[in-house]
Amino acid sequence: MSLKFSLIEIFTNEEARYQNKPLYDAIVQYIRGLKIAARCMVMKGIEACYENGEIATQHILDLSFNMPLKIEILLPSAELDRILPTIEEMVGEGILAVRELQIRCHKIRKYFIPKHTMAKDVMTPSPKTVAVSSPVDDVVRLLLSSSFTGVPVVNPENRPVGIISQGDLIYRAKMPMRLGLWTKSDQGKVDTVLESLSHKEAGEIMTQPVVSIKADEMLTTAVNLMVTKDLKRLPVVDASGKLVGNLSRIDVFRAITRESPDWEAIRKQKIILSDLRSISDIMRRDTFSVFPDTSIEDVIHFIETSDIQCVAVVNTNREFMGLIFDRDLLTVFSEHRVSIWEYLAGKISFRERGPRHRAFVKKLREKTAAELIKKDLPTVLEETSIDEAIELMTEKALKDLPVLDAHGKFKGLISRESLLRAAFKKS
Repeated sequence: MSLKFSLIEIFTNEEARYQNKPLYDAIVQYIRGLKIAARCMVMKGIEACYENGEIATQHILDLSFNMPLKIEILLPSAELDRILPTIEEMVGEGILAVRELQIRCHKIRKYFIPKHTMAKDVMTPSPKTVAVSSPVDDVVRLLLSSSFTGVPVVNPENRPVGIISQGDLIYRAKMPMRLGLWTKSDQGKVDTVLESLSHKEAGEIMTQPVVSIKADEMLTTAVNLMVTKDLKRLPVVDASGKLVGNLSRIDVFRAITRESPDWEAIRKQKIILSDLRSISDIMRRDTFSVFPDTSIEDVIHFIETSDIQCVAVVNTNREFMGLIFDRDLLTVFSEHRVSIWEYLAGKISFRERGPRHRAFVKKLREKTAAELIKKDLPTVLEETSIDEAIELMTEKALKDLPVLDAHGKFKGLISRESLLRAAFKKS
């Protein structure tokens, strides 16, 4: 079955302009911005004569720079009436023609990470930094007041010499728990820990040497570094090595969602997309799940013994009910703030029954998962495409996304890391 496509042909020249830009450049950018199944090509002639008698040639004795151009736009016929008026307005000099084409098939490989994009195009510019001599408590305060969980360490010339991540704070500075739990913790405990961290400097706990990327390197190169070295973020430097930006996973996802075509519309036009994959190919299936009557003590144990920060709650039919996040544990034990802090910080053994914590341990076992469930969370089906999952996680600022089957049963989780790896492999 042939597809209905139209060909817009524009015969013009190098000097043609639209809004002070070369006409061909303006048209290419316009078509690209539509994110539809269209191709735009610009061809330059070697010799021409125009209606006004002007001659353009490459002959060495009669050189002209106003060479002829032909711009072709191949697009689905269903889009023609929407696009043609704008193209007509843009062409202030030249000839515009339209004809129908009989297309037997249209196949396209699906790219996620735009190949023309550079690190500087999507990085977060002028990121927060700390000095090598900065006290670690100042580093923690900076991160607590920010949306990021890592910060570059720079020398006096603003060149990155290291990076401090949440892992560095926990394993090297002995910070008792991850940053996301601090905002709901007892302020007195927070102040005590910050005081204990003030005696160390950033240079003592930072990861070095730092892995960075130059601003004019391609985004695909940066993502390759992030994937192969398992990095959540990359400092971006200029030609002299000075820090100019920071590139995180969410920056990459925003670029993917901003630059990608409307793949769903392309599918509806019966265009064949090659190398398709769904999130069922990449989701994590070994994720813990608990029943609503599971004790909070067991929920904490599941979180502690895995490398995730949430647990799925399912009913006896394994139908998804919601998630429990580790940060929710602090709110439910408001009257036992000191105990829950020490418990999550690993200062109370899992089976401790000392008099000081007896009431707390009793409550741990009395309260159930049903009391902490976060409901009405975004979910996706197993057959959801990878690009749809990226768009949803970017829009909602999610770090994990539950995956269900067609019957609403919990199947696993998708993380930012797994999506980044999948997107890179397909680009």
